[in-house]
Amino acid sequence: MLASNIKEIRAHLPKHIQLVCVSKFHPAEMIAEAYALGERDFGESRAQELTTKVDVLPKDIRWHFIGPLQSNKVKYVVPHAYMIQSVESEKLLVEIEKQASKHQKIQKVLLEIHIAQETTKHGFSEEEVTQFFKEKQWEHYPHVEICGLMGIATLTDDSENTKKEFAKIHNIFDNIKKSTPLDSFTELSIGMSNDYSLAIDEGATIVRIGSAIFGQRDYSK
Repeated sequence: MLASNIKEIRAHLPKHIQLVCVSKFHPAEMIAEAYALGERDFGESRAQELTTKVDVLPKDIRWHFIGPLQSNKVKYVVPHAYMIQSVESEKLLVEIEKQASKHQKIQKVLLEIHIAQETTKHGFSEEEVTQFFKEKQWEHYPHVEICGLMGIATLTDDSENTKKEFAKIHNIFDNIKKSTPLDSFTELSIGMSNDYSLAIDEGATIVRIGSAIFGQRDYSK
């Protein structure tokens, strides 16, 4: 099943779009199976789960942290994360800078933009992120490489609303890209299992797909 799921998704993904297989709440054995099929980018949302999986899986996996991240958990994530996609505040950037400096690494990140209607979603507002780049705030974080933006659309069956939200973040992304001198600012991570085709149409460069690959998650574990 997993092989056919990946094959199906790959058939619909343009070559320039990076697939992150969202492996959170799925066992290491399933990740190993996807790895054997050629996948290298996996997404996790809990620091403890990430560190447990890192210990038992191949070292060349690129781990993407995609969930809400508390400042006190950053020290567990930075040593292992290829990219932290869910940077929702400058407070978090301060801690990532501190931990990346300790580990003498440049940590790739995406700034998460709050585009959904749900108040439970996290992220910078359009005004906050625009101000961040206008004031060149990235200069305060020499051990952080800001690679682009990430967003999660409102959970809805209304595809027009989803397209509108993706178009909004794409517009924010384009405006920043035109005005910032950062060569690293190239990635737009939008789209999940139920809406990734809409995200591709609206300029995604990264999609994060979990249940369409691994099946439904068991949150009880």
